[in-house]
Amino acid sequence: MKAARACALLTGLTAALTLAACGVPPSGVIQAGPAASGIFSPGAQPASPAVVPLYFLRKGELAPYLRKVGDSRDIGGLLSSLFDGPSGYESATASTELPRLRETPKVAIGEDDIVSVQLLDRDVPPFSHLAMRQLACTVTRAITPAGALVSDAGGSGGAMAPSVDAQHSSVLKGVRVLGGGWTRTQSGDSCPGSPLQ
Repeated sequence: MKAARACALLTGLTAALTLAACGVPPSGVIQAGPAASGIFSPGAQPASPAVVPLYFLRKGELAPYLRKVGDSRDIGGLLSSLFDGPSGYESATASTELPRLRETPKVAIGEDDIVSVQLLDRDVPPFSHLAMRQLACTVTRAITPAGALVSDAGGSGGAMAPSVDAQHSSVLKGVRVLGGGWTRTQSGDSCPGSPLQ
C-alpha cells in the first residue's frame, strides 16, 4: 500500500516539475464557460423538422398533402417519400400516377435550378403529365422559403435518399426526369395550394 502511494506521489511530483520546467505556472481549478460537451462544427446546423406538401391526386386532380420530414432541403428524401405513394391514412382520398421504384433515383440540382432525377430502374415507362406535375410541385413547393413549415415535433416522414443541398437557390424551377431512353421536364408553375391535412 505504501509503495502504491509513493508511486502516485512521485508521478504527481514529476508532472508538476515538468510543467514548471516548461514555464507553466501552477494554478488551481479555473472555472470559465460551460463544460465541454463534444465536437462542434460552427458551419454545420442541424436540420429542423418541417411539414411540407407532397403532391398526390384527389379525384384525378393534383392536391398537396402535408407530410412531416426531417429536413425539407433533402430533395432525395422528399422524392423517395413521394415515390412510395400515399401513406395509410392518405390513401383514403389520395392516389398517385408515379410508379414505385426498386432503386432510389440519383438526384442533382443543375445551374438552371432544375432538379434532375435519374431513374436507375431502366424499365420504367415515360411518366404521364400528372406524374410529372406531382414531382415538380412537390420539389418546388417544399424547397421555396414559404413551402416548408418548420415544426417543433421530432421525427421524419420517409426513407432517406442521397441528400441534395438546395440552399444555393431560393426557388427551384422544376424537374427533369431521365429514364431509360426518355427524358421529360416539367416546371413547378401553377401548383395548387391549400394543403390537405
